[in-house]
Amino acid sequence: MNSDFTIGDLAREFDVTTRTIRFYESEGLISPLRRGQTRLFSQRDRTRLKLILRGKRLGFSLSEIREIVDMYDAPPGEAGQLELFMAKIDERRARLLRQRDDIAVALRELDSVAARCEERLAALAPEKAAV
Repeated sequence: MNSDFTIGDLAREFDVTTRTIRFYESEGLISPLRRGQTRLFSQRDRTRLKLILRGKRLGFSLSEIREIVDMYDAPPGEAGQLELFMAKIDERRARLLRQRDDIAVALRELDSVAARCEERLAALAPEKAAV
């Protein structure tokens, strides 16, 4: 298995732009080696990019992703990283459930207002026809 990847390799593999990858590099989330103007990404960078993109899909902020990804290299290592990730998942799930409940309430209110508007329009229809 190739241990080095170009920015184009990773962009194709993860279906992102090279600009996206450069952004994560500028944020210090990945650290490719430089050979002249060419960036060479290690397997570690590839794994970190995969985790970053997964975190973004799950709705985590960049600072949350950084905290989770950086935990791997700090004590207590992978176990600590996974525990933190689970806590973040629980927080995110709770937030989404609250949002879902808020959306359900808003939709019921919209349905109620729309029904009252339709009733009022129906009541106005005979008046409109008489004019």
